Amino acid sequence: MKTLTAWILLALALMLSPLSLAQEVEEERLWYSVDALNAGLGEAPDEVKRVTPREAVRSFMQLTEEGDFATAAHVLNLSDLEPEEQAERGGELARQLAEVLRRGEWLNVSNLPAQRDALVEDASGQHPRAGQPRRDLPLVSLDAKGQTYDIRLGRYRAGEDDAVWLINPESISAVGLLYEEYGPSWLEQHIPERFNKTYGMLKLWEWVAIPAFLIAVGLVGWGVFALVKVVANLLPAGMFKVFIGNVQVPLAFIAMSLVAQLLLDYVVSFSGAATTSFRVLLIIILAWGVGLVALRLLDTFLLRMTRRMVGEIDDTKHRDERILLTSLYALRRGIILVTVVAVTVYVLAQIDLFGTLGVSLLASASVLTVLVGIAGQAVLGNILSSFQVSLAKPVRIGDLVVFEDEWCYVESIFYTYIRLRTWDERRLIVPVRYFVSKPFQNLSAKEAKQYRRLVLNLHLSADIDVLRAQFLAFAEADDRVIEHDKLSCAVTDQSETSLEVSFYLMGSEPFCAWEAEAQVREKLIAFIRDHHPEWWPREVVVLSHHDVASGVRPASRSVTPPATVEDVTNREP
Repeated sequence: MKTLTAWILLALALMLSPLSLAQEVEEERLWYSVDALNAGLGEAPDEVKRVTPREAVRSFMQLTEEGDFATAAHVLNLSDLEPEEQAERGGELARQLAEVLRRGEWLNVSNLPAQRDALVEDASGQHPRAGQPRRDLPLVSLDAKGQTYDIRLGRYRAGEDDAVWLINPESISAVGLLYEEYGPSWLEQHIPERFNKTYGMLKLWEWVAIPAFLIAVGLVGWGVFALVKVVANLLPAGMFKVFIGNVQVPLAFIAMSLVAQLLLDYVVSFSGAATTSFRVLLIIILAWGVGLVALRLLDTFLLRMTRRMVGEIDDTKHRDERILLTSLYALRRGIILVTVVAVTVYVLAQIDLFGTLGVSLLASASVLTVLVGIAGQAVLGNILSSFQVSLAKPVRIGDLVVFEDEWCYVESIFYTYIRLRTWDERRLIVPVRYFVSKPFQNLSAKEAKQYRRLVLNLHLSADIDVLRAQFLAFAEADDRVIEHDKLSCAVTDQSETSLEVSFYLMGSEPFCAWEAEAQVREKLIAFIRDHHPEWWPREVVVLSHHDVASGVRPASRSVTPPATVEDVTNREP
């Protein structure tokens, strides 16, 4: 009988052990089981709320703002301290941690879970732990002395008591080091207590100190700008003077960001919201300033190369030189793109943007991408078109083009637009995408030289051989006319009263050819005016229908109607 009872008890134990083990595993997922919590602090007062992560942190911040640090210590897990030390050091640790949380990083309590088990909520279902409870929760990550320290919440249960959320012992051990880094400065320690009251998101003294801080930083920037300007004026003419003159603004902003960072590190520090905003802004300004200085240095280098290797921008330069200049500008745009991407990556890495804004930003990334794509379609199209122009080179910097009936030199090719210089020194700013979508003439596509044609309408009696000889003499005497073997004169059309005589010449480049055409035309007109004015075309007035060439006189009439004379200015007696 005893043997049977023993076998029954053993079977029951084996049956219940998996259930007990499963229960223990489930409890391990929900909380950390401990023997006791903060035994040296006594029973937690009713005003301490620790059931959910949001309640715990909010209760801690409210109690520390009221100065009740001893009560706020009940939100800390002081298990690494002896019971006697818990009562002695708990309040001071709570005060130091409160200062660190207020100044280190902006902590938005509303983003913390409001459920007891901190269940991971994700309506999209993309989170790997969606729907699972948590017993450990990160609050903030702070850097001190080259190391990163996490402030975390943990859920603890002592015996049969209700589980509560406390700041874990590992975070408490780093409070002293973080307080040295983020605690109040010497200046703040001497601010009267009445000015430490909180109004809105800032303390009373911060509402006065922040404008003074911005004014001081602005004066530093203005001073650096003025100093760099004086230095630029004192330098002799040259590329270095051009470079210094172009970096006045970025150097001023770099100085402002560095001075502001030094003031925040060693002189004064503000609350978490203001400090986080300032640090993000300073990182952006510093990265922008350094990137702009680098681009100005690149521009100066390209300008020096342009002046040394290419010179003035027009199509009289060799085709290879214009290709080189176009490639240099393409290189500049590529470096700008790389610099912008590098600065953006650096800024995002420094401010931990995605970690700050949370997973919700990633969830809406596709929508944001669509909106940015729609809004920036024109800009992106121009940027892609500029790269297309740089690679295919349908035009090069210095080429002479006829665009929408305007004779223009291609002066610069930028990311989003092309700058054209007209013959009368006007500047046309044309979007790249619009430029490449319209037909245009590139007069410099192969060679700059151009064949020109000038036309004179003369009387039928004009001697073409005499005109041809004079044209050849005038054209060969003009230095702008090249390839004399291609000079030509021919009658290209005629009417009842006149001849159309065409003269052809070639110039070294389109504008020279146009000037040569105009000059030769003036000389031909002067020659005809001075030596053969009878070659000008005249209107013929019919006084009689008698054909002199046939020798037959028309029959006489009793009444001869009067002739109508439209123009008698050239009538001969």
